[in-house]
Amino acid sequence: MPGDATLKHAFASLPQMERGVAKVIGGDPKGNNFLYTNGKCVIIRNIKNPAIADVYTEHAHQVTVAKYAPSGFYIASGDVTGKIRIWDTTQETHLLKYEYSPLSGKVKDIAWTEDSKRLAVVGDGREKFGAVFLWDTGSSVGELSGHAKVINSVDIRQKRPYRLVTGSDDTTTSFFEGPPFKFKFTMNDHSQFVNSVRFSPNGTHFVTAGADGQIVVFDGATGSKVSSLGGEKAHKGGIYAVSWSPDGSQLISASGDKTVKLWDVEAGAAVTTFTLGNDVSDQQLGCLWQQDHLLSISLSGHINYLDKNNPDRPIRVIKGHAKSIQCVTVHRSEGQSMLYSGSHDGHINRWSQDGGENDGFSGKGHSNQVSKMAVVGDELVTCGMDDTVRFTNLHKKEYSASDVVKMDSVPKHVSASGGLSLAVCLEQVVLLKDKKKVFTLDKLGYVPEVGAIQPGGSTAAVGGADGIIRLYSIQGTSLKEDKTLAMDGAITDMAYSDNGAYLAATDDRKVARVFSVADDYNVLNNFYGHHAKPVCLAWSPDNEHLATGGMDMMVYIWTVGDSDSRIRLQDAHRLHHTTGLAWIDENTLVTTSHDAFVKQWTIKY
Repeated sequence: MPGDATLKHAFASLPQMERGVAKVIGGDPKGNNFLYTNGKCVIIRNIKNPAIADVYTEHAHQVTVAKYAPSGFYIASGDVTGKIRIWDTTQETHLLKYEYSPLSGKVKDIAWTEDSKRLAVVGDGREKFGAVFLWDTGSSVGELSGHAKVINSVDIRQKRPYRLVTGSDDTTTSFFEGPPFKFKFTMNDHSQFVNSVRFSPNGTHFVTAGADGQIVVFDGATGSKVSSLGGEKAHKGGIYAVSWSPDGSQLISASGDKTVKLWDVEAGAAVTTFTLGNDVSDQQLGCLWQQDHLLSISLSGHINYLDKNNPDRPIRVIKGHAKSIQCVTVHRSEGQSMLYSGSHDGHINRWSQDGGENDGFSGKGHSNQVSKMAVVGDELVTCGMDDTVRFTNLHKKEYSASDVVKMDSVPKHVSASGGLSLAVCLEQVVLLKDKKKVFTLDKLGYVPEVGAIQPGGSTAAVGGADGIIRLYSIQGTSLKEDKTLAMDGAITDMAYSDNGAYLAATDDRKVARVFSVADDYNVLNNFYGHHAKPVCLAWSPDNEHLATGGMDMMVYIWTVGDSDSRIRLQDAHRLHHTTGLAWIDENTLVTTSHDAFVKQWTIKY
């Protein structure tokens, strides 16, 4: 009876952010979920429990915006090539309903009519910057003319008679009546880009917000100007997004001045100002008011749950990764496990095993990609493309400026046991003790790729691009070559089992091999199954199972004593291969990938 693997948790990537570019967050009409995009993924997150997430991965190009239909049954998502996909939200498979290419460039915003039958799409293009059409046939229901540059934002009044508003980089707002939608007039109330236009839920008003820091309120039926919020300027910086309260009496605005403001529309005044920090990364580029939840998105990608009663401190901040994750490890302490993941931009995030708690470290960490990490005792040992190996105390939760060791060449791999760490760099192998270099092997005559220290710390293994594993005995603070083991191709990853009884290695000839340490490193078993080279491996704490992840998008769980027994995890991350593996316990495997997701799987043997 073969075992199986089922998804237990998916800790989603953060939104992909760009400085000075608004981020549209979609809200579920039923109030349960919110939507945003990262790379080719549309991410659907539960608003009450953001550790519950779903992902749509069927776009061929980077997705820029996604919006629920008012019925709640469909989502329309648009990408950088102008393609729109309309897909089902009720089925796990998210079946595609329709696909259109209304624009020839990047889609920036989408709006539906309240009957979920028509949608307006705006953005960049050669001939036109917007289109409005029937969702089931794609046939046009009007002409979105009147702009000379990219249209950033569109909205449709959610009651009849329909009205449609667009805001553009040409600093103007256009007003349309329909359907079919016909251009009525232009409003010139902004002096810079218009970033966001939104009708109130009851359709009595709409607002326009711009890079000039102004929010202007208009009559929803006639388009005549009513007032400006906050007088001449609503914010000190450009405004990127606005979102109305469900009853239409208030709205929130997100600005580059690192604040979100809550407005009483009738009074024209800000009731509350939420201050979200003073760093560039705290600029606010998106917001959503959904039932009782007020969300905003920072340039860092952090999702802030705002607290009306405590404007300087959000109720919660969802952190994580916005960029590709390169490695992952687990720290087990007092019956609790914390996961640590490191990404392409140098960020390290920690997650509780249910994902309820997640945060980064404070202070200055790696300035470039975190390539590999290991836990020894209560310390996280990491190496990065900034040529450093770092030691971070896991109880302090902050980077130490002193516990950084500069390497002579880029470190690719790091492993640790006891007081020793082994850093495998481009041109040398370095042994560290008590956070200091104690021995360096250079002029190697081979290209080192990966390393592993045997638990107990008597042997260091180094795998080379030449397909040979060199075993060095650790004598005091020096390394002495002892013997060599052969693989079929360049070695891609290597690790000792927790009890030190086995050494496992993978190579670019698609082989995973386990050597028995007590048996003078004789080959215990070979595992074949990957169709492309395996790139990562991890031992289960039971010392009897081994997981490998390959470029073929597969993860296999092997039983050490039985090469025929294997569990296959197909498409663990739909778009990319697995970059990192770690075990929380013998039945829970963690996988990471370039999609910036951390996933947990329940393994049954």
